[in-house]
Amino acid sequence: MVKKNKSLPPSLTIKFGKWVWTTMWQVMMSKLAPRNTSGEYIRPSSIFRETVGKQAENPYQPATGRYRLFVGLGCPWAHRTLVVRALKGLEDAISISIVSPAGDRGIWVFEEEQEGCQTVPELYKLAKPGYNGRSTVPVLWDEQTKSIVNNESAEIIVILNNEFNEFAKNPDLNLYPEQLKAKIDEWNEKIYHTVNNGVYRCGFAQTQEAYNKACEELFTTLDTVDNTLSKNRYLCGDTVTLADVRLFTTIFRFDAVYYGLFKCNRRRIKDYQYLGAYLRDLYQLPGVAETCNLDAVKRDYYGNLFPINPGGIIPLGPEMSSFIEPHNRESFGCDSVLPNN
Repeated sequence: MVKKNKSLPPSLTIKFGKWVWTTMWQVMMSKLAPRNTSGEYIRPSSIFRETVGKQAENPYQPATGRYRLFVGLGCPWAHRTLVVRALKGLEDAISISIVSPAGDRGIWVFEEEQEGCQTVPELYKLAKPGYNGRSTVPVLWDEQTKSIVNNESAEIIVILNNEFNEFAKNPDLNLYPEQLKAKIDEWNEKIYHTVNNGVYRCGFAQTQEAYNKACEELFTTLDTVDNTLSKNRYLCGDTVTLADVRLFTTIFRFDAVYYGLFKCNRRRIKDYQYLGAYLRDLYQLPGVAETCNLDAVKRDYYGNLFPINPGGIIPLGPEMSSFIEPHNRESFGCDSVLPNN
């Protein structure tokens, strides 16, 4: 007697599997990436927005050994703070602690216990009892008052540039000079929306229309940047500024992560004549390479963003050797962009 095959027909199996996965994906993405009605990713605002300064009323006075940065090596926002810390020469003044993502829990965890805490959410609750919001990095932590000074990377890098010069090895390096602030701010606004956050708007888009819009804006800006860099060594002229730092940490990750995982695959950074060389120029500035960990970047993105890489397979490439190839951009401006190098 021949038994009947009771399995579902292939077409129904595929349809059912697609329905199940799509439903689960939408639920997971709603937690990972808040969206608007058009399916566009909307990044929530940071909460802790105090500053360090010498004003008498400011509880956060500049000091060496008082402040600590909590950073994830894979995170581009946290990476900004490490780059500025390195460029200014603040390694002895401001300590760092590394966190890693726990993909199955959706939180950052400490490599070693900090302030009696095992996780970043616990640290946030230590600073603000009852806190139930997002617990992100970077965090500028005050070890004296056991509080979070700031968790907005764009503001932390300004603090690091401005407020610790008496403890810096490169105090004369000003990454946010008064005469360039308007130009820096203009670049920052454009780059944040279309590039820094733009790659996430591509990768976390939940409709085709939202993805198409984000992708078009991303590459329009990258084309504009490449054209600017055909005339200037850096975005605002001959010297590196915070605008370059903010762009660098995204384009450092671009070819390894965003190009494939986030579907930003119209063009690689290395395919741009000027932008590719500019990336190498920034990477080769004193101290910057030591802040870059491409293995951690790939591990954190490919290994932990389950909704967009459910297999968790981490690619082997690209090779780091491309970052140390000659950039030949000295001819665009002065030979030395940092003091004492």
